[in-house]
Amino acid sequence: MLQRVGLALEYPVVFTRDAFAVDNRVLAEVLAPRPRVVCVIDAGVAAAWPGLAGEVEAYARAHGFELLAAPWTVPGGEAAKTMLVLENLWRRLAELHVDRHAFVIAIGGGAMLDVVGFAAATLHRGVRLVRMPTTVLAQNDAGVGVKNGINAFGAKNFLGTFQAPWAVIDDARLLETLPVRDRIAGMAEAVKVALIRDPEFFGWLETNDHDANLDHAIRRCAELHLAHIAGGGDPFEQGNARPLDFGHWSAHKLELLTQHELRHGEAVAIGMAVDTRYSRDTGLLDGASYERVLGVLRKIGLPTWHPALLDPALLAGLGEFREHLGGELTITLLAGIGRGVDARDIDEAAMKRAIAGLAP
Repeated sequence: MLQRVGLALEYPVVFTRDAFAVDNRVLAEVLAPRPRVVCVIDAGVAAAWPGLAGEVEAYARAHGFELLAAPWTVPGGEAAKTMLVLENLWRRLAELHVDRHAFVIAIGGGAMLDVVGFAAATLHRGVRLVRMPTTVLAQNDAGVGVKNGINAFGAKNFLGTFQAPWAVIDDARLLETLPVRDRIAGMAEAVKVALIRDPEFFGWLETNDHDANLDHAIRRCAELHLAHIAGGGDPFEQGNARPLDFGHWSAHKLELLTQHELRHGEAVAIGMAVDTRYSRDTGLLDGASYERVLGVLRKIGLPTWHPALLDPALLAGLGEFREHLGGELTITLLAGIGRGVDARDIDEAAMKRAIAGLAP
């Protein structure tokens, strides 16, 4: 007997500015009609916007929402992605009697959205989550997809779920106090998706000031990520291939080896440099394209090297990446600008030479 269940996922991703201005109806329309709501804010965002919780409360009053509690904070960054933070979220949501028709609004960076999303996805087997990403990386990548999770047992994203949000609201105002380093780091995912999906977007990144045109860069990157999730045929990553993780096998390991001193985007930039160099050295990619990739990373201000690349433990990231995927190892490499290809056999000696060749 074969049981077939049709599953259609649909959620809006809305680009706006100043979402908590009383006359901005984006959030009101997403939450209508008159819902029960809790709001969780990244502690770093709350520190940068000390009036944000008050704005949330004023917006709720203006639009007739029932806030079940005053907005509260959880840690931001990778420090958020722990079992302790997750358990505290479960406990607080249970105390507030959050049910499957209530909404959890999460305002924060990608890591914070991951853990709040995990809590929402597992409470009552799934409550409604509205993500409001506050970093470039979260607005163009982590916040618009269907993944949630925490780090555990020494591995990144070891525990988690695939659960679509109710909605995503990208508010440009929430980026205004973002440190320069984080604005730059978030552009790594734009370079990544351009390299594997859109040569014209890569050309735009080569010739334009991304920071002066940040809204366009974020929107185009988000569109490409969403197109892959919707049309790639594997939204829950049941297969071996994960093209959107170009550069990530070493990036995840670098984050752990540097104890998260490297931002995720910075580690991804270095990982892309490694895999682009390997693609060139093994004859898959031409030299001119290799120079273009490294040139764009450096133009944006992203790193292409870190001493942790020389740690003997780095190559263990290949095995860990395979284990995380399940099945056989599949690494995305470059056959050209905008042409990602799957590789299942990685020559570790050649990879070591490629890494050494990147050293300054």
